[in-house]
Amino acid sequence: MTAFIVRRLLQSIVVMLAVAFVSFALFNFVGDPINNMLGQEATTEDRAELRERLGLNDPFIVQFGRFVGNALQGEFGISYRLKRPVSDLIAERLPATMELVAASAVLALAFGVPLGVFTGLRRDSWFSRVVLTTSLVGVSLPTFVIGIFLIYIFSVTLGVLPSFGRGETVDLGGWTTGLLTAGGWRSLILPAITLSLFQTTLILRLVRAEMLEVLRTDYIRFARARGLSNRAVNFGHALKNTLVPVITITGLQVGSLIAFSIITETVFQWPGMGFLFIAGLNFADIPIMAAYLVMVAFVFVVINLVVDILYYVVDPRLRIDKAVAAGRTG
Repeated sequence: MTAFIVRRLLQSIVVMLAVAFVSFALFNFVGDPINNMLGQEATTEDRAELRERLGLNDPFIVQFGRFVGNALQGEFGISYRLKRPVSDLIAERLPATMELVAASAVLALAFGVPLGVFTGLRRDSWFSRVVLTTSLVGVSLPTFVIGIFLIYIFSVTLGVLPSFGRGETVDLGGWTTGLLTAGGWRSLILPAITLSLFQTTLILRLVRAEMLEVLRTDYIRFARARGLSNRAVNFGHALKNTLVPVITITGLQVGSLIAFSIITETVFQWPGMGFLFIAGLNFADIPIMAAYLVMVAFVFVVINLVVDILYYVVDPRLRIDKAVAAGRTG
C-alpha cells in the first residue's frame, strides 16, 4: 500500500512539473507584457529597465526554475497588469469560483441522477424520450450560447434575474460568499445552470447506460426470481451498483467544472479565477495565466490520486493482481 501511494505521488509530481513547464513555455510566447505595461510612448531605456527588473532577460530555464520554486512556497509572482501578488488575487477570486462550481455540481447531481434512473427504468415512456432529446442541448450547444440565451430570456425579456456580477456578498473572515444574501442567490442561478447543463447531461446518460447494463445482469434476474419487489431490485441492487462509476466520474468532473468555468464567468462577468485568467490572457499577464493552469492541473492530479488510492483500497482485485505479478517476477 505504501509503495503504491509513493509511486502515485511521484507520478503526480512529474505530471505537475510537465504541466508547469508547458504552460510557462507557451505563455512566454503569447506577447510582450512590457508594451502593455508601459505603452507605446515609453523609451527604450524604460523598457530595458522594466524587463531587467521583472527578470525577463534571464534564460528561460532560470525563469522557469524561479517560477517553480516560488510556486512551491505558494507564490506565483507579481501580476504585470494589477501590480499585486498573484497569490492574493487568486485568494480573492477563489471563493467566487468555488461557489459557482459547488452550485453547478449540486444541480448536476440533483437532476442528472434522478433523470438517469427514470430514463433507465422507463426507457420507452414519452417523458424519457423528451428528456433524452432535450439533453442533447447540453451536449450540442456551446456554453456561451446557452448563457446568452438564458440572459436574453430571464434578464432582458423577463427582467427577473441579474445578467452579470455576483450580487451582494458577505465577508466571513477572508472568505466572501453570496449564499447568505438574496442578491447573491439571484446572481448565482443563471451561471450555475449554464455551467451545470453539460455535466447534468453527462451524468444523466451515464446513469441511464449503467442502469440498462446492470438490469440485464444475472444477479438482478436472480433477485427478481426470489420475489423481491421492483423497488428493492431497482433501488436496493441496481442503483447501488450503478452509482459506483457515477461517483468516480462526478469527482473527476469537479476539475472540469473549474476549467470550464472560464467561459461561464466571462459571459456573466462572474468575478472568479476564470475571469481573472481571461483578463490576464488579454494583457499577456504570464504569472496569472501560468498560475491558473497550474492550479487547475493540481486539482485534476489530486482528484485522480485520491480516486486511484480509493480504488486500491476498495477493490481487492488490484491488490491480488499486484501480488500475482510480484510472485511471477520473483
